[in-house]
Amino acid sequence: MTTNDHRIRVLVVDDHAMVREGICLLLRGFEDIEVIGEAADGAQAIDQVERLKPDIVLMDITMPAMSGLEATQTIKERHPDIQVLALTVHESSEYLRRALSLGASGYMLKGATSAELVSAIRAVHGQGIYLDPKVAKKLVHEVVQKEGSTDGKASYGDLSKREKEVLKYIAEGLTNQEIGRILYLSPNTVQTYRSRIMEKLGLHGRAELIKYALRAGLLDSE
Repeated sequence: MTTNDHRIRVLVVDDHAMVREGICLLLRGFEDIEVIGEAADGAQAIDQVERLKPDIVLMDITMPAMSGLEATQTIKERHPDIQVLALTVHESSEYLRRALSLGASGYMLKGATSAELVSAIRAVHGQGIYLDPKVAKKLVHEVVQKEGSTDGKASYGDLSKREKEVLKYIAEGLTNQEIGRILYLSPNTVQTYRSRIMEKLGLHGRAELIKYALRAGLLDSE
């Protein structure tokens, strides 16, 4: 018989009360899992983590006030031993890469079955990684395509619309705070975009970024 001391302690984070209730009800049917708390946004999640010290945070990505990605970054910086499993509707491999880069140990879609969710929780708790097969397949396809390219680097056309906006403002000399005010993003989120753009384009430093922006026609050459 499984005792409470050996249960996987889970914090459920989602801005929809009915979703949280459904997940909690589902998980309470498994002896090795204990739901110890809930949170409705990223800020609440951070507070609950500090108070409850869960083993796993089941984290929605898109939430008001503070997103699950921002919360994940903060939680992993403060508590590297606490695992984060992203649970989201986003099938884009870009969201998967962002979640993993910020410290998440798993990524699964809300359309998954209850058995898949429990398997993911157990895998992440065992210090493993869980990737939803549908999103992982997209990621593998993209990696294969990039390996077949001439230099392995992304081009300007591979950037998302938001990444292109951030790139332009960075090249114009705006700070993360200024860009955040224009695009309604937090400075931390802008920094995440900045790092990802640099990595994608293989750039090192703002000087290289400005030269790239000029070549891409983002800035008026004087």
